Amino acid sequence: MNLPNALTLLRIFFVPLLVAVLVQEDSTYAFAGLVLSNEVVALAIFLAAAATDLLDGYLARRWNQITTVGMLLDPIADKLLISAALIGLVQVHRVPGWMAVLIIGREFAVSGLRSIAASEGYTIQASELGKTKMVTQVLAIALTLAAVEQVWLAGTARFMLWGTMVFALVSAADYARKFWHKIDESIKERRRMELIRLERGRRKAVRRANKAAPTQRRLRQT
Repeated sequence: MNLPNALTLLRIFFVPLLVAVLVQEDSTYAFAGLVLSNEVVALAIFLAAAATDLLDGYLARRWNQITTVGMLLDPIADKLLISAALIGLVQVHRVPGWMAVLIIGREFAVSGLRSIAASEGYTIQASELGKTKMVTQVLAIALTLAAVEQVWLAGTARFMLWGTMVFALVSAADYARKFWHKIDESIKERRRMELIRLERGRRKAVRRANKAAPTQRRLRQT
C-alpha cells in the first residue's frame, strides 16, 4: 500500500473518532498540560482528517501513485467524513437537521448518478462547483465547531452553512445536467445502432430473396 492510500484510510479511521468525541457534550480532555473541550478536540480531528484529503491527492499526483483503489476510496472517505461531522453537529444541536439531510442527501444522489453513468461507460468528472462545495463544507464545519468556544464566529459559521447548502444543491443540479446529457447521448447512440442493425438485416433479407427468386422461377418452369 502506498502513502496516499494510507492517508485515505487514515481519514476513514478519523470518522468514528470524530463522532465519538463530538457527541460527548460538556466533556474535557487533558493534553500537554492543557484542558481542551470536546469541541476543540473534535475540531482538531476534523482539520487533521481534512488535511489528509489535500495531502493524499497531492502526493498521488506528484509521485504518480494514482491507483484504482485510491480513486474509489477517496470520495468514499470524503463523504463519510462530511456526513459524520454533520450528523454529530445535528446531535449536539449546532446544525439544523433538515440542512444536514439536504447536504448528505446530495452526496448520495450524486454518487448514484455517477454510478449509473459509469455502468453506461461514461465518467462524470468533478466540476469546479463540486470542488468549491467540498471547500465550503470543510470551512463551514470547522467554523461551526470553532464557534462553540468563539461565539463571535457564530454568524460567519451560519453564513458558511447556508453557502454550503447552496453550493451542494447547485453542484447537484450541474451533475444531473451532465448525467442527463451523457445518458441521452447513450440512448440516442444505442437506438442509432439498433436501426443500423435492423437496416442491415433488412438488406440481407432482400439480397437473399433476390438470389432465391431465379431458382424458384426455374423450379416453377420445370
